[in-house]
Amino acid sequence: MAKATFAAGCFWGVEEAFRTVPGVLATAVGYTGGSLEEPSYHDVCSGATGHAEAVELEFEPSRVSYEQLLDLFFRLHDPTTRNRQGPDVGTQYRSAIFFHDDAQREAALAARSALEASGRLRGRPVVTELVPAARFWRAEEYHQRYFEKRGLRGCHVVR
Repeated sequence: MAKATFAAGCFWGVEEAFRTVPGVLATAVGYTGGSLEEPSYHDVCSGATGHAEAVELEFEPSRVSYEQLLDLFFRLHDPTTRNRQGPDVGTQYRSAIFFHDDAQREAALAARSALEASGRLRGRPVVTELVPAARFWRAEEYHQRYFEKRGLRGCHVVR
């Protein structure tokens, strides 16, 4: 089993998309990359903590590769907008990959470079941050599997 952590805007839709991938065994939404201990949703929404809304995954690499997860991550959001995804604006909505080891860092660098070289973004640079994984603070329970609990499908469009 391995772990991956991604931030791609509002965590509800990102979690829903990853939760349904075969080989992803568990998902949790939460906050990472900031300075406040035990942040709440209210704290993070203030934009003052430095945390990003993120999804932490446990996955089985023999069933789904980290590279496949990276591909989905980049299709779930616009990695060319800094601190914004759709109507959500602020550092908590930034695009970031929180890598857990050197292999993930290298794979993320390669995926980011390949995306920029692909022409799919029409020359716009990828602003996705690549940073070492920090402490992940699990969000309040009502945020976990938010769309599933409400019978919704999600808000992100896979490109």
